[in-house]
Amino acid sequence: MNPDLTPGLYIVATPIGNLGDLSPRAAAVLAGAAVIAVEDSRVTAKLLRHIGVKRPMTPYHDHNAEGVRPGLIARMGTEAVALVSDAGTPLISDPGYKLVRDARAAGHNVVTIPGPCAAVAALTLAGLPTDRFLYLGFLPPKAQARAAAIAEVAAIRATLVLYESGPRLGATLAALAEELGAREAAVTREITKRFEEAVTGTLVELAARYADAPPKGEIVVVIAPPGEAAPASADDADSALSEALTRLPMAKAVSEVAKKLGVDRKALYARALELKG
Repeated sequence: MNPDLTPGLYIVATPIGNLGDLSPRAAAVLAGAAVIAVEDSRVTAKLLRHIGVKRPMTPYHDHNAEGVRPGLIARMGTEAVALVSDAGTPLISDPGYKLVRDARAAGHNVVTIPGPCAAVAALTLAGLPTDRFLYLGFLPPKAQARAAAIAEVAAIRATLVLYESGPRLGATLAALAEELGAREAAVTREITKRFEEAVTGTLVELAARYADAPPKGEIVVVIAPPGEAAPASADDADSALSEALTRLPMAKAVSEVAKKLGVDRKALYARALELKG
């Protein structure tokens, strides 16, 4: 244990494939921590061997987090506790946020040691807009729940990022194409590893490519934001306005339709007067 490490929680990002991506600072924290909370001790042991150190490890994952967390919180009062996931940045698709929340509530020092993250790495490979993006984790495995989850984010004007497994990729891409249409997308695989690749195309093209050819390895799907909606026609505006006027006062009907269709409120109000007349 390194006495220079202040007691508390250290959130340590680890490589997503290439062990050379572990930062010197991350290696120093792992070497100096009193204990490392891990998803799988076998995976973390390989990383520790790479940097030539041995440290005590304790499993911390979905199945035991509630029972293990209080003991880790107690140790943070006098010791440095490191948190790692099997690959990448902890808290991204794992239960680590509760440990961070409780550590801070207990008044302990919380430090992040940034590094690799598959979602961010995939964004850099995809060639799609990165000014706004939404991370979705894994979509639900069942078709109905998956379709509902996609519909919920379909209109969000941001690039979508999600994780998927090889066997489920074809079905997921088909569901995405069904709901989102022919948006540009990228399937990135095995990032930082020997067979790293980024396959780009529309969701329709990618769904066809992987329908009967599930790839191996860790997969991130990146999907472009929706394009600009076509402007509403006069008939569209009249139809929506006529329907709204059957259930709302004129001012509220105009406001609702103007917001929904992106039409000029003043012109719409004049048209509402005509329809009422």
